[in-house]
Amino acid sequence: MTARRKPSLRLVPTGNMAGLVFILAAMWYAGASQGNGAAYCLFFLLLSVLLVSAPKTFLNLAALKITTESIKPGFAGQEISMPLEIANLTTRTRNTISTGLPHGGSEADIVDEIDPGLAARTELRFPATKRGEHEITSLLLTSAYPLGFLKARHIVPVSQRYIVYPKPAGDPNLPPASASAKGRAEVRQTGGDDFSGMRAYVPGESQRHIDWKAVARGQPMMTKQFSAETDGMLHFDFTAMPQKGVEIRLSQLALWIIEAERARRPYSLRLPSQKIPASLGEAHYHKCLRALAMHR
Repeated sequence: MTARRKPSLRLVPTGNMAGLVFILAAMWYAGASQGNGAAYCLFFLLLSVLLVSAPKTFLNLAALKITTESIKPGFAGQEISMPLEIANLTTRTRNTISTGLPHGGSEADIVDEIDPGLAARTELRFPATKRGEHEITSLLLTSAYPLGFLKARHIVPVSQRYIVYPKPAGDPNLPPASASAKGRAEVRQTGGDDFSGMRAYVPGESQRHIDWKAVARGQPMMTKQFSAETDGMLHFDFTAMPQKGVEIRLSQLALWIIEAERARRPYSLRLPSQKIPASLGEAHYHKCLRALAMHR
């Protein structure tokens, strides 16, 4: 015998319903005990308005199409943002729709209105609590339109994966460069004295060198760079670290990767199950952080 599936779209009472029930009960009592016809009239009027609003609330979430977009990686302890689009496939306007995760813990902008045949974009935000690869399998749409006494809840199946990097923590000072590095290379490093230019801000790094004046003018977030002379490439080895504990080591490596990228110093990463050759740049940066996130 097949198990019965719970309906994905249903109505539930809100907190306002308790107050309405109390008012209706008081009106019924006044009409019955004192033979007050006006109280009876008001009672049946409010009750009929409630009953008429129920299908409107239910249908406000019917025939909506949800399209999710790819989620950018984030660090544990930060906020993850998932862009999504709600399309109205009906000939009636949809009002006051909110999105969230079925088990809570998320925050979303409320979409006030979606015209017939059009779509509205919004963002679902939730905290990244644990490193690794995660998947969102369903979204929760809710709406208490039009009266707020009943709330429609619609669980929509989706499939969206995202990566959470380890939380950067530990000593921000980079370890000494490998003695086997050939020659010396001039690279850009924040610890130097001479200003050498600007570069794009790397998520997770310190914000003390951000050009906040440019940000206030509406420009992208940029970091000031200073030049200095350093030795060769950096080699980050998980097994050679003095710290104890897997998560502590991964957090320290994440911080070093951010600092090395900010200083424009080529770096390699060695994990027990993976070795990534030395390089530099956004692709290498995300490849190394992804390896840390997926470490078992």
